Amino acid sequence: MGRVSTTPRRAGVALAVLTALLVSGCSGPMDRRPDPAPTSPAVAATPTPDASDPAARAAALVGTLADEDLVGQVLMPYAYGDAATRVTPGSAAGNRALAGVDTPAQMVEKYRLGGLILVGFSADDPTKGNQETTNVDNPKQVRALTDGLRGAAGRLPAGQAPFLIGTDQEYGVVTRITDGVTLLPSALAAGAAGKPGLTEAAWRVAGAELAAMGINLDFAPVADVLATRSTVIGSRSYGADPKATAGQVAGAVRGLQAAGVAATVKHFPGHGHSAADSHEGLPVLGQPRRTLETGAWPPFSAGIDAGAMAVMSAHLDARSVDPGTAATFSHKLLTGVLRGQLGFQGVVITDGMNMPPAKRWSPGEAAVRALKAGNDLILMPPNVGQAYDGLLAALRDGSLPRTRLVEAATRVLTMKLKLADRPTPELSTLGAPAHRKAVEELAAAAVTMLRGACGKGVKGPVTVTSSGGRDHTRAALTEALTAAGVKVVPAGGTVVHLVGYGDGTGDLRADAAVTVAMDTPYVLAKAKSPTLLATYSSSRASMTALAGVLAGKARPGGRSPVPVTGLPATTCGA
Repeated sequence: MGRVSTTPRRAGVALAVLTALLVSGCSGPMDRRPDPAPTSPAVAATPTPDASDPAARAAALVGTLADEDLVGQVLMPYAYGDAATRVTPGSAAGNRALAGVDTPAQMVEKYRLGGLILVGFSADDPTKGNQETTNVDNPKQVRALTDGLRGAAGRLPAGQAPFLIGTDQEYGVVTRITDGVTLLPSALAAGAAGKPGLTEAAWRVAGAELAAMGINLDFAPVADVLATRSTVIGSRSYGADPKATAGQVAGAVRGLQAAGVAATVKHFPGHGHSAADSHEGLPVLGQPRRTLETGAWPPFSAGIDAGAMAVMSAHLDARSVDPGTAATFSHKLLTGVLRGQLGFQGVVITDGMNMPPAKRWSPGEAAVRALKAGNDLILMPPNVGQAYDGLLAALRDGSLPRTRLVEAATRVLTMKLKLADRPTPELSTLGAPAHRKAVEELAAAAVTMLRGACGKGVKGPVTVTSSGGRDHTRAALTEALTAAGVKVVPAGGTVVHLVGYGDGTGDLRADAAVTVAMDTPYVLAKAKSPTLLATYSSSRASMTALAGVLAGKARPGGRSPVPVTGLPATTCGA
C-alpha cells in the first residue's frame, strides 16, 4: 500500500479563507443540532480548492462552517457503550453525566464532534487511571461501533471529512484491543531488536488491522526516551538511547501511516525524563533545556521528519522552558518549541483532559487554555458539554481568538481529508499469515541474553513458573515449548521463571535456572539464575520466540535498550 500524503498546507488558500472568516465572523445558530451550513461572504470569496490538496479542501470547508461546527471539530471525547445507537442503561447514565445524551451517536450529533476515542484497559495497564469505561471487545464489535459513529458524523456539516476514531493501541502493556488481533511485542522489545525495518513492517500490520476495524488515528508510537526508571512509561518506550529510539519511532510512524492510519508521537516534551506519573500529578522535568534538546526531543523530531500527522502534548512541567506550567498549557513549548524549533505543522493533541493536571480548571477553561497554548484537538474532556460551551463562549467574547480556533479546525480537517481516500480493509485480514510472520520476526530479534552461554538451550524437562496472575502467559510459553520439542512438566526439572510488569525482587525465584523479564529488565539485576533472558513483552509472538531460544533452535540476538545494573547489554556478542 502507498503512503499517506503529508503534503504541507497551501498557505495562500488558507490565508484567504482565514481572512474571509474573520470578516464574516463565521457566526452560526445557537442550537447545537446540525443545520445546513450557513451561507456567508466567506463561502463566495473562497477560491475553488484543488481536489488533490487536502489542506486547500479543509480551508474551504472551514469557510462554510458555523461556530458550533468549528468548536465540535476540536473535541475528541470518549463515550460509554459498545455500540453507536444502542447502549445499556448503565452506559446511558454515563453518557448523560458526561454529555447530556444517551448514546455515542447522539453525542457526535449534538456536539458536532470531529472525533471520538475508544477506551479500555487491561490488568497491567499503567494508564487505567483515566480509562473511565471500556467500549472495545473484539474486532467485529469495534467495526460495528465505528461504522455507526461514522454514520452519525456523516450527517453533519463537516461530514465530507471522515470522522476521526482514535485509540491507544501501543501494544505491550497499553493495548486497547487484544482479542482477535495480531499483537505486536512492546516498544522496548523493538528497541532491543534494533532493526527499524522490522519495526516498520510490524507497524504496517498494526495499521492495516486498525483500519479494518474502522480506526484511523492511533495514539502511538511513544517517543519518550527512557532516561529514568519510569513505571508509567517503562516498556512503552523504545529505550534509553535518543538516537536509537529516534530510528524506531520513525519506523513505527512510517508503518502506521503506510496503512492509512495517522500516527501520534507522544508524550511531548518527553515523559521518560521523569519517573513520576502524570495520571496522578504533574511530573517535573528538571533537566536543563540542552539536555532535553539532545536527550528527549530527537525521537519527536524523527517522527515529525517521518511525516507523523499528530503529536500528543503531555502534562509535564519542563522547568527549563516554562517553569510551573504543564506542557499541555504552555505556549512556549507547543508553539515556540514544537512548532517553531522542531517545525511540526500537523495536529497537536492534548493528553487526556480528565487527568489531574488538567482538572485544575473547569472543563471549559481547561479546553480554552489548551487551545490557546497551541493544541488543535482536546482529548477526553471530563464533561463534554462544559468543554463545548466554554470554547463557544470564549470564541464569542473574544478571549479565544477566532484565528486560533480556525487554525486548529483547519489542521484537524486537513488530517481527516488526508485519510479520506484510503479503503477500509476487510476484517478477514486480521491475523493473516503475513501479519503473524512480520510480528514474529520482530519478537524473535528482540530476545536478549544478559547472563548465560549464548545459543545453548535448556535441559529438559522444564517447569514454567511465574509471579502471580500470569496463568495465560505461562500457558502460552508451555504450548510454544511443547511445539519446539521441549517437554514441560508440572514440577521438577529445569525451572524457567517469568517476571513482568510491576514485579520486583520479591517476585524472583531463587532456584530458577532461567529468569525471563517480560517487561523492563531492571529486576534481573537482583536475579540469581545462571541464565537471564529478556523478551520485554508477554505477547504470544514473544513467548514463541523465547521457546525457540530455550529449545536451542534460535540465537538470542537482542541487546538491552536500557542499562541494567551489573549486567551487559547482551552476552551474545556485538
